[in-house]
Amino acid sequence: MILSQSLETLYSRLTSHGDCAEDINTPKGDIEKDLLRVLSYQAESTGYLSLICYNFGVDTYSQGKHEESTFWLSQSYDIGKMNMKYSPGSEMQAKVLRLLAKVYLDWDCQKYLEKALHAVSLANKEHMQLSGLYLKIQILNKSRSPDEAIKSGEPGLSELLDCEVPLEVCLSIVKLLVEENREALTFYFLKRVCQHFESSPELGSALLMHIELLLQRDKELLAKQKIEDAITGHYTGKQLAPQTLSSLHLLLWDRASKNFEAKNYSEALEWYNYSLSFYRAGELDQNLAKLQRNRSTCFLHLNQLEKAKEAVEKSARIDPSNIFTQFNIYKIAVLENNAEKAAAALREIGALAQNPVTSEDRLLVTENAAANLLSLAAHIALEHEQQETAVKALESLCEHSQDVTQILTALRCLVRLVLTTMENISEENRNANLDILLSYLKTALEKLSQISQIQGHGAQQHSEDANWFRRIAWNSALQCEHSPVRMRDFFLLSFQLSQLCAPDRGMLMGQKTCLLMAAAASLEICRSSDHTEQQTELLTQTLEHIQLCKEIWTTIKSSGTSSKDKTDTLLLLYEFEARAKLNDPKLESVLESVLELDYIETKLLEMIAVLAMEPPAHFPVLCKKALRIALSLHRKQPQVDLTRCSNCLHSLIQLTLPSGVSEVQPCVLEEVWGYYEEALSIIATPEDFPELEILWLLTRAWNTGILLYSLAQYPEAERWCGLGMSFLKHLGSLQDSYHSQMAGLYSEVLDRLDKAKKNLIIEE
Repeated sequence: MILSQSLETLYSRLTSHGDCAEDINTPKGDIEKDLLRVLSYQAESTGYLSLICYNFGVDTYSQGKHEESTFWLSQSYDIGKMNMKYSPGSEMQAKVLRLLAKVYLDWDCQKYLEKALHAVSLANKEHMQLSGLYLKIQILNKSRSPDEAIKSGEPGLSELLDCEVPLEVCLSIVKLLVEENREALTFYFLKRVCQHFESSPELGSALLMHIELLLQRDKELLAKQKIEDAITGHYTGKQLAPQTLSSLHLLLWDRASKNFEAKNYSEALEWYNYSLSFYRAGELDQNLAKLQRNRSTCFLHLNQLEKAKEAVEKSARIDPSNIFTQFNIYKIAVLENNAEKAAAALREIGALAQNPVTSEDRLLVTENAAANLLSLAAHIALEHEQQETAVKALESLCEHSQDVTQILTALRCLVRLVLTTMENISEENRNANLDILLSYLKTALEKLSQISQIQGHGAQQHSEDANWFRRIAWNSALQCEHSPVRMRDFFLLSFQLSQLCAPDRGMLMGQKTCLLMAAAASLEICRSSDHTEQQTELLTQTLEHIQLCKEIWTTIKSSGTSSKDKTDTLLLLYEFEARAKLNDPKLESVLESVLELDYIETKLLEMIAVLAMEPPAHFPVLCKKALRIALSLHRKQPQVDLTRCSNCLHSLIQLTLPSGVSEVQPCVLEEVWGYYEEALSIIATPEDFPELEILWLLTRAWNTGILLYSLAQYPEAERWCGLGMSFLKHLGSLQDSYHSQMAGLYSEVLDRLDKAKKNLIIEE
């Protein structure tokens, strides 16, 4: 260590040219001895001093002190040359010179270009290394013009080729030239490289780089010429290596894709055809299938249908289970107006989406593309006015898509398509379309219900979607007058969809109406059904609808309602009918609720009376109660409706004393007598009582008298026959004809009654 420090001090003094005044008095001999000793040390420490200077040069370079660095590096190289025996070696000397060249470049490239070139040239003479060649070419590349670059760069490039460096090195030099934006020099050197390695099996990589650079500089004509040369060479013994060929295919496809996106379909097809030219006859792989699909698509855009068909058939032979192959088959089928073939392709697309292949890359493509392809398939069919095919595509989309929003969009389109066909069609087809529409709406309800369970989904859009389908269901229900089953289903769907909409009074009113109409439709279905179990189920569901409707109606009424609203009346009427047919013990309480209404319509009571006796219901007591109240209300009206009064009396008499009875209880006779008295009091009013109804009362009373006569109840028989005769004077046009008949007959009856009474006395 001490020796090193002494040598450094010695070197410092030698190079500083300092004076030696302090040694003037030194004897001459001692000076010579010291000088000899110094020279000896200097010779022996040459290599060490050279390294020290190199280290100083590295340190100062790292500190950005370019001038000091060039000084120390120059000293290192010069000291290394002083004594070859003790020199650090040519490899180290070359290293010093290369660094010196770099320092000059970094310091001032243009000012010290020649010094940098001189330093690297010396380095390459000292010890040839690729790094030295790179550096020399880099320095030569700093010339200002392309011509100068070629002229100045040629010696360095030639030197590189003369060194027989690998092709890989030459290509890395090309990349360096590209980075330096030396286009002319780049292509000049590439040309030299291709010539130099013409017989090498690795030439393809140079050719590939050449084509790529030409394309990057938009020199398409030259690039195409190179590609055609490569195709020719590929079939004349100059085959490209598999990896190089794969890279070239990618390059060609990328170029084709860009042209396709720019809608330059002819140009895209040309690049795809270049790629196809490298495939030998009979060669099959997945990439070739994809290539043929891409060609087919280009042909389709160019309206070359037969060529497109040929290309896709070749693709299908290689890869029939590819979803994009089937999609191209579908497009061609649509263009040919071949609905059967289009439907088959759609089935294949759906099956491939349902059962994707196991390969990871193919799986990704299938799952992401299937729904979009089906959506596009529908669009294509509609563009070509093939509605049936479009419907199948949209239905397949709804079946296979995982995107609920996409499904809802497809369903909207399907609904519109069905609605456009609803006019001017037969009843049978109309019903078929309504059934299809019903299935679409049920799917929409299912998907919208799924969305409502997803947190963060847009509430407003969700409500708008649900409301759109709700209105469709409502309007469809109104078109089902002759089909209560469909009407009920549509109204129930409308109600269920409304539950997914933003709640407000209007929506609640709609829900109430839907449930009322669904209940009415269910009752209508029940009336025409002979199946007891089905009737029971329908009536039970009706009661559920009514109960839910009552709850909604209660909410609505809390904010006020119109006095003209008939909801309460309808709810009670529907409930009465359902419970009557179910033989429900709660039926009487329903009638009591009717009687508690603020305003009771006589028509409601008359309908309840009918329902109480409509099979399978049989509630005569409730029926008569409703009729008696209805009759009482009728008579309280300012203007009595005699026809409806007569109907009530008729029903009451018929219920109490049915036709064809062979025996009558006294209490029954008294009840019926009361109805007759009421009839007489009504008939006595100035208004016209229905004449036929008077005749029916007359006949019914007379027949009752005759029945009692046959039962030997003579006093009662005389009484009822007399009652019948009392109606005779109220007959209008029929009075004369019936008077003569009835008077004579009544006399006979009285005579027989007298005889019967006498015989009865004698017998006693």
